[in-house]
Amino acid sequence: MDDVPTSEDGEAPVETVSFPFDRMTVQRFRKTFPRARWSDTLRAWTVPGKTARRRIECWLAREAARADVFAAEKGRDAYAFEPILSPYLDVIKTGFRIRTPYSRRVVDELRQVPFARWNGELRAWEVPFASYDELQHRWDAIEAAAKRAEPEERRKRTEARKGSEDEAKARRRSAERRRRRLPVPAGNLPPLERPVATAAYGIVVVTGVTGEIIDPDPVAEFYPDAGHEHIWATWRPPTLNELIHTWPVKTVAGENERKRGWWQPTIEELREARRTARSRERRQAR
Repeated sequence: MDDVPTSEDGEAPVETVSFPFDRMTVQRFRKTFPRARWSDTLRAWTVPGKTARRRIECWLAREAARADVFAAEKGRDAYAFEPILSPYLDVIKTGFRIRTPYSRRVVDELRQVPFARWNGELRAWEVPFASYDELQHRWDAIEAAAKRAEPEERRKRTEARKGSEDEAKARRRSAERRRRRLPVPAGNLPPLERPVATAAYGIVVVTGVTGEIIDPDPVAEFYPDAGHEHIWATWRPPTLNELIHTWPVKTVAGENERKRGWWQPTIEELREARRTARSRERRQAR
């Protein structure tokens, strides 16, 4: 069951956490989270429960505070010798606070920094002094992505695309996406009401098959592998709960599966889809 991101009863949602290994840290973690299990597939610990994410963040904050005092001092010295000078970074008592416009690249980079954590109340990332070396190693990528995500930069790119073929393509693609349809082989249909990975739209839930045969020429721009043997299916975005309870496959889809247009997702594909679904559901809740 460690390969599946669900609790032992198969119902409760599960959160994952990873941290630098040492015996004492693992002992403290297991004492705080007795139901936690190690997943070789995820390369992370899984913690069940609806409040798991909040409890994990509190534990990470405590661990960061008790990190090796010498590592923290080393981080302070490294910052003093070669500081990161950026409007996105502030020095706080325990380390650094990072605020940037939303960027998936920024999030992905910060997730790789040991003991970095998201402070939901302040809407900022916090990184302890002990993790300064890794933060510095990733900062160029973080700052470049943050600058690209600034509203003014987005506006400039939008203005530059106006009237261009790129803008026209983007409009056509958006219009096609709103139709919520997907070409699937008539002789090899995806399962209904279960998340599947697709080449066109990531992980979706196929809700039905219309039976309408596709004319491939008008839609070749969006579905280059679609042919006369394909028919239209309808789809919707998956819920977070559906993604959590989807069993991942261990092998990446091959060329034939990708040409088919759909395949069973791997854990890496599911992780990305879960993050997207979690953000979408939080926005809807607000």
